[in-house]
Amino acid sequence: MTTKKPEAYLVRAPARDAAFEFRYPLNPASQLFMTPLSRAVGMERIGITLGRLPPGKESFIYHSHHHEEEFVYVLSGRGMAEIDGEELEVGPGDFLGFPTPSVGHHMRNPFAEDLVYLMGGEHKEVEVADFPKIGKRLVRDGDALSLVDVDAFKPLFPRD
Repeated sequence: MTTKKPEAYLVRAPARDAAFEFRYPLNPASQLFMTPLSRAVGMERIGITLGRLPPGKESFIYHSHHHEEEFVYVLSGRGMAEIDGEELEVGPGDFLGFPTPSVGHHMRNPFAEDLVYLMGGEHKEVEVADFPKIGKRLVRDGDALSLVDVDAFKPLFPRD
């Protein structure tokens, strides 16, 4: 078995400042600064990312996962987590976990200071995510992404 050696096994604190800005295309209020941690040390099966959500911004879009478990661990600041249609305030030390199939979830920051958290989860070859508020489904197969209307999915063999 040949193992690909990562470029580094340690991400030091100054390197965490190399965050990139991410805006989810389906949510105009989305603005998240993300620093990939697990990928920087060669991990491929789970993703762990440091996220910074500025005041007045949202993370991605309200969504649920079919196959990949996901978590959020709040480091600093306060935010609002929408989980299964319920709004909950979160703060330092709070842990949010989403086993699959997951309920809908989303993070936003209506407060004055940055919301900083670790987020992560599995990274499988194929994933399906639903966006229930807009009636869309995302299918990821490797690097290929397809976005379709949920109503367009029909059973191949309908049951009576």
